[in-house]
Amino acid sequence: MSTSTAAKSLANGPADLEATVARVVVFFESLTPASVADLGAFYDAQARFKDPFNEVQGVTAIRAIFEHMFVALQAPRFVVTGQVLQGRQCFLTWEFRFAFKAFKPDSGQVIRGASQLVFSAQGLITLHRDYWDAAEEFYEKLPFLGSLMRWLKKRAKA
Repeated sequence: MSTSTAAKSLANGPADLEATVARVVVFFESLTPASVADLGAFYDAQARFKDPFNEVQGVTAIRAIFEHMFVALQAPRFVVTGQVLQGRQCFLTWEFRFAFKAFKPDSGQVIRGASQLVFSAQGLITLHRDYWDAAEEFYEKLPFLGSLMRWLKKRAKA
């Protein structure tokens, strides 16, 4: 996929942002190990990415995160459940569905979260910030650590 087909100038305002976000959503909902190579069509070369585990800059580093996702997890996929657009940014709510390869490979997992995407005037992502609760959505699902996290959560409840 070329940059010209993925990113479009946002010169015409909200309609252009809606179309750009729609292309981004389709890309992420259909992401495969092979299509990770196309991230550069959606991200500015110096884009920043941050989630609870990573903070990187540059398309190469962002690509490495998604490549690792496919190596570490079984059948990972994103399902976008909502979106809010304003100016040159959008917030997407999503479900990340996967199975752990190392344990319980037959047990599907879901992480619910949100992403803030900020776009350049050329329609490329300059900031991708993922927000999700690593303790509740990830650590509690791990053997050993999960039982400790659930115990701590019960102790902290009012």
